[in-house]
Amino acid sequence: MFQLIKKQPPVRIIALGFAAVILLGSILLMLPCSIQDGVTVRYIDALYTSTSAVCVTGLIAVDAGDTFTPLGQFFLGMLIQVGGLGVTAVGAGVILAMGKKVNMKGRNIIREAMNLDSGKGTVRFIQSVFLTTITFELVGAALSFIVFVQDYPPLHALGISLFHSVAAFNNSGFDILGNFQNLIPYQDDVLLNLVTCGLIFFGGIGFLVIREIVTKRFHWRKFSMHTKVVLTVSAALIVSGTVLLWLTEDVTLLGAFFHSVSARTAGFSTYSLGNFSNAGLFVLTVLMFIGASPGSTGGGIKTSTFFVLLQGIKSAATNKSEKAFRYAIPVDAFRKAAVITLIALGVVITGTYLMVIMEPDITLMDALFEVTSAFGTVGLSTGITSGLSDGSKILSIITMYIGRLGPLTIASLWYFSRGERASYPDGNISIG
Repeated sequence: MFQLIKKQPPVRIIALGFAAVILLGSILLMLPCSIQDGVTVRYIDALYTSTSAVCVTGLIAVDAGDTFTPLGQFFLGMLIQVGGLGVTAVGAGVILAMGKKVNMKGRNIIREAMNLDSGKGTVRFIQSVFLTTITFELVGAALSFIVFVQDYPPLHALGISLFHSVAAFNNSGFDILGNFQNLIPYQDDVLLNLVTCGLIFFGGIGFLVIREIVTKRFHWRKFSMHTKVVLTVSAALIVSGTVLLWLTEDVTLLGAFFHSVSARTAGFSTYSLGNFSNAGLFVLTVLMFIGASPGSTGGGIKTSTFFVLLQGIKSAATNKSEKAFRYAIPVDAFRKAAVITLIALGVVITGTYLMVIMEPDITLMDALFEVTSAFGTVGLSTGITSGLSDGSKILSIITMYIGRLGPLTIASLWYFSRGERASYPDGNISIG
């Protein structure tokens, strides 16, 4: 079996790795030491929770604070950490910690998982990923502790702060406050809102961008095209989302800003989304679908994909070449972006159709929101998750798995040959 797995292409090894961690996590969460006394957890709910954690989503079938013991919450936090960093990166980190070298096959897998251009400097990149993660999470936990220690005993507040920081940086909307309340009690706490948004933002822009910001000391002209695209699109989505939510919902400007950031694959909420209007839910749905950036802890079709799509449409409309920030956009970029978006739309549309069939009592907007949240690995919900049938939960599990790996990765799992050898003459087909 081990030899068979070694012969598989990197994308299949990554997919198998995530599946293995999900199954292991479901077993750990079912252990008696992980579940509070008097609480019963069905395996489908443990599997759902494990998938949501490893896929850094945050959708919950059972409340983590009311269901799991401190040990179970520790397991949940570790699943979020492994899922956010990526199974491959964590495996490579363990190998390096043991003083061993990562072979060429391992470097190729890491390159595929982290969206690196080449395998050069892979080991140094993995080391910087771990250092960056630890730094952000410790700083985030320290700042969160200032808030939580006001309402909880110091040791309990420390545990909540560490869990919250890990969940926020890894763009997973889990909380252990109990009673399905998420961060609603802290909707007016400026410090916790801004700290959470900061962790979400930096976790969502990707490790490559963070490293470039640090090494080039915030010098805009020295940034690569990728970094400029990620930062520009992220800022534009946050601002536009804030304005639209503030205009459509009865929330403060801080609340609108928080949800605009959180909808980009994090899943924390400071207001009950069940009370949002269809207009507000639609804005959040669009933000969830676009998601975070490549090589980050978030999901969605990614900011760069969205940017390339817009540039391709602009190029077709104006008959000008695709370019941005004094760079030409690669020729195949628009094709790849279009494929990713169409596959993603297919997943969301199919998932929504199946959910409204299995859940005839929920509205179309709620079903669309739930499926998009699962695909974008966001974790926001209008409150229907815990009441879903087993079939709908399995559907969400599959959707979260596809969203975490990426639609193009899922599509490429079925490549068994090197392609067709025969070539055909171009045909004529009318478009538009």
